[in-house]
Amino acid sequence: MVAEFDVAIIGLGAMGSAAASIAASRGAKVLGIEAHFPAHALSSSHGDSRIIRLGYFEDPSYVPLLRRAYENWRALETRLRADVLSVTGVLQIGRPDSKIVSGTQAACALHGLPHEVLDRAEMARRYPAFALDRDEVAVLDPQGGYIRPEAAIMGYLKLAAEDGAELHFGERVVAIDPEADGVTVRSATGRYRARKAIIATGAWIAELVPELVPYAKPIRQVVAWYQPDDGFLAQPGRMPCFLRDEGDNGSFFGFPAIGVDGVKIGRHAHFREPIDPTKPNAPVNDADTDLLDGFAQKRLPQVTSHRVRATTCRYTMLPAEDFLIDFAPGNSNVVISSACSGHGFKFASVVGEILADLVLLGGSELPSSLFSFARNARDG
Repeated sequence: MVAEFDVAIIGLGAMGSAAASIAASRGAKVLGIEAHFPAHALSSSHGDSRIIRLGYFEDPSYVPLLRRAYENWRALETRLRADVLSVTGVLQIGRPDSKIVSGTQAACALHGLPHEVLDRAEMARRYPAFALDRDEVAVLDPQGGYIRPEAAIMGYLKLAAEDGAELHFGERVVAIDPEADGVTVRSATGRYRARKAIIATGAWIAELVPELVPYAKPIRQVVAWYQPDDGFLAQPGRMPCFLRDEGDNGSFFGFPAIGVDGVKIGRHAHFREPIDPTKPNAPVNDADTDLLDGFAQKRLPQVTSHRVRATTCRYTMLPAEDFLIDFAPGNSNVVISSACSGHGFKFASVVGEILADLVLLGGSELPSSLFSFARNARDG
């Protein structure tokens, strides 16, 4: 006999784990299937830390979702009785007319967000880890900080299981067959019936949603950790998380020394190298470390004395670099959550709520029109 569920969730990374927990907490009979293990190294949801911030330079329309995300992260911490979100502040650095600085200020002005604009002299006094050019400023988002991705995913899965969800790991789904009143999910080892399904498989999304083959592009991402000579300057109280506009050289992000490996640095989308998600991540090479070492030495010289390690992970990019959260074309029983374009983890707690709303209620009061299939499954 085929097991039957209210919701089948394919992929239990950032978005899938949150959706599983929230749907199960509402009393739904939930099946979660993950091809690997939680927060595995081939995903986009590992590596100790992810930045969260309210002054969202990418688009001010994200801010209401961020406010809800903060509420949901705190609710998760309350249930877990554990820390997931830490506030350090986030500095968004660049020339006044750069997208990161001007966009952050626009979002703060529109939504009445607390913030400070710091010039080079004030940055040197308050946050001496950072080296600014004479014409650069920093916008401090005092409510920003970081999420612990492994703790968040494992926490959501723990709560999902406690609320009755059935979770399968090491099981790859090969097809989702539409039916009049639901779907049949087929894996390499079983078949399951569900009224609704969520596909949240990250870099592998196009395997189950072929319409996304031209649009959802997995790319290689590299981050590195550095030990400082002066550990005091790299502590969270003296060094907030940061984003930095480097003009034609792209944008970089980083974290204070929040773990044993020290200060973490990366460039958004790195070299934008396409990857085959079915193959192992390529090893870190000299071009990767030259890029990150050069930035570290120029912009954070006092806190990046010795590179400790570097590793690869994955982004999945859409042309407009927004999210995709919508029903599959022509199938109201399947919801797609995909391609967070390297800035999605902070939203996982609210995306999980939107996904639960879509499969259990048919819609959500949370704003998500920006993430429609029609808008995002197209060329930029």
